[in-house]
Amino acid sequence: MKIAISAESTIDLQEDMLRKYDIYRIPYTLVLGDKTVSDEKVRGEDIFAFTARTGVLAKTTAVNVAEFEGHFRKLLKDHDAVIHFSLSKAMSSTYNNACLAARSLKNVYVIDSAELSTGIALEAIYARKLIDAGKKADEVVDLVKRRIPFVQASFSLEHVDYLYKGGRCNAMALLGANILNIKPEIIVKNGVMVAGKKDRGPMEKATMSYVENTLAEFSNPDPEEVFITFSSSYELPEIKVLVDRVAAVLRGRGFKNVHATQANATVCCHCGPHTLGILYINDGPHPIV
Repeated sequence: MKIAISAESTIDLQEDMLRKYDIYRIPYTLVLGDKTVSDEKVRGEDIFAFTARTGVLAKTTAVNVAEFEGHFRKLLKDHDAVIHFSLSKAMSSTYNNACLAARSLKNVYVIDSAELSTGIALEAIYARKLIDAGKKADEVVDLVKRRIPFVQASFSLEHVDYLYKGGRCNAMALLGANILNIKPEIIVKNGVMVAGKKDRGPMEKATMSYVENTLAEFSNPDPEEVFITFSSSYELPEIKVLVDRVAAVLRGRGFKNVHATQANATVCCHCGPHTLGILYINDGPHPIV
């Protein structure tokens, strides 16, 4: 049985990893003032420049039912089934739209990832491994869903400005964070983003504190896959140094495949520049049998 793995562009995987794990992607649409563009056509830097210039956030538009139906039909031409991983239904209407599209088709399974970014990628990669091991589509869906509650997705933010502009923190919280040089940790829990610990100091110091906090709190990782996902370009010297330092820590803790990815433009709309997260599944070693 030939099974396609599908996800929205918020999976935050670059082209090489999409090819490696044979994952098909469907984009979101962004509105930047009077300009409408696929989020695959712009980078985080474009989003940050737009917000710096205008003082407002770019708007994100969910994938609609017709777009999903066309996407699924195209995949079914060459596959017997499609397993689609959607951005958390608590964060977007995209999941419901995907479900509506799937109702008119056979053998299309839509999974609420309860995640964003490479938290979705961890689930999709596990699904690909199960498919390669010969599991049927319904078996894959069942096994993936069992692991979703254990996905650890969290991020360290340099500033809370984008949370404020997006209505996720108030003006007093913004003022206090800026005065005290607070770098908040954001954790995805039950499909929504919640506040974690608050780190202080320069970006590198605060980020490394966040990494240690996360590894201490979520201390039973599956060591096979871990992601370092960041919003600003790896081409920036300070980002490269930070990502490389975090990668060294993760390898030292026994993670085997340490993947570094830049966040998709849609994700960048909500987190702002210089955000960095580590993401892994926190349910111990999980060999495919």
